[in-house]
Amino acid sequence: MSISVIPADAIEEKIQKLTEKDVKRILTVFREKLDANAACSLYSCVHCGLCADSCHYYLAAGEPEAMPAAKLDLVNRVFKKYHSLIGRKLPQLAGANPLTRELVRNWVDSLFGRCTLCGRCSLSCTMGINIFSLIRAARSALAAVGLVPPGLQSTVDTAIRSGNNMGISKENWLETVAWLEEELQNELRDPRLRLPVDRKGAKILYAINPREAMFFPLSISAVGKIFHAAAEDWTFSSANFDVTNYGLYNGDDEAAGIMSGRLLRAAEELDCRELVLAECGHGFNSNRWEAPEWLRRKQSLRVRSILEVVAEHIQNGRIKLDASRNAKLHTLHDPCNLVRLGGIIEEQRYILKHAVGDFVEMHPNREKNYCCGGGGGQLAMTNFARRRIEAGKIKTDQILATGAEVVATPCHNCIDQLMDLKKHYKLAIEIRTVCEIAADALIIEAKS
Repeated sequence: MSISVIPADAIEEKIQKLTEKDVKRILTVFREKLDANAACSLYSCVHCGLCADSCHYYLAAGEPEAMPAAKLDLVNRVFKKYHSLIGRKLPQLAGANPLTRELVRNWVDSLFGRCTLCGRCSLSCTMGINIFSLIRAARSALAAVGLVPPGLQSTVDTAIRSGNNMGISKENWLETVAWLEEELQNELRDPRLRLPVDRKGAKILYAINPREAMFFPLSISAVGKIFHAAAEDWTFSSANFDVTNYGLYNGDDEAAGIMSGRLLRAAEELDCRELVLAECGHGFNSNRWEAPEWLRRKQSLRVRSILEVVAEHIQNGRIKLDASRNAKLHTLHDPCNLVRLGGIIEEQRYILKHAVGDFVEMHPNREKNYCCGGGGGQLAMTNFARRRIEAGKIKTDQILATGAEVVATPCHNCIDQLMDLKKHYKLAIEIRTVCEIAADALIIEAKS
């Protein structure tokens, strides 16, 4: 279950007050998170260094401690000390260390502060080590004793307490939906247009990132417009509408299961056949791939990204787009959790092919894309903000190399990070979701 929020200046105090019981708890949880394959992986790193060039933190700063192998080594040293014979008997020879306060401090600093859990390092690993899962297991162990950076933990606690990570009340959510519905009716001159809420038996339950309701309402309007044009059978939930799940990032599987479970139950209670997830990288990974593990149950309904649905509507002729309406040069940033870790790769490209007149890829792209720096909960951890912006220089250079005027990305965490990079590095670009771009290209035929 979610732990208590640690005040911003209390991480060090918490480390200083660690007891033997706390250390034992960290070690126990860490071991529980490792299956046989993961344990074998910890012995498999050959320190070849090929992972270094895969990490945007290392490429931006050149710090040895930012190398994925170095982060993994912090974890591995502890594992060897307590779970290998040579580590217990000859720790210096094995490169094993007890879990001291200093090592705990390094875990917090590196595993939270120098990693976005983007998974790119595993692509370069000659031994095929799933570094993402091992670092997340160590985060889970830290979470068990309250050692999660306060901003990240606060985001989880807010979602558990209020039902969404922005703390939006049900009344405010319904007011927002009603306002957006009226705006769309006026824009399309169609009083029959609906943004339905709690409609029993709808085919699709659509879940959003709460930041859309709070700061980016055009993202909600864009999907509403597309669904209207496609005559889609869909609904919102009045109570459970949050696609995000920061339990993926703080390592708290119980809290993560609570959040994903709410969405599934809402869809089941409304007798929906599909749960469709808004443009959110970690939200897709959490609710499509990780939720069955957290909940210890099979998915009871189909779970898809909105990108899959929109691409399907284009392919089937349910919506038509005019690419000339988006004439500027566009490029695409691939969110790590959606693409490399989630498998949604070509759908967004298919949509943009039909929605924009001029498109250029970043290089590298698809599963080999560089993380923008906004994942792993980094946007919530203000104490690591400077590193986040510096690491984002790699993505900034990628964008500049394309010469694009518009960067499309199907993830609001990525959008927030790209906006920060735009401001810091003074980029002359627009940043938009894929559905916003598609909605601008929609050909809306008059209905009798």
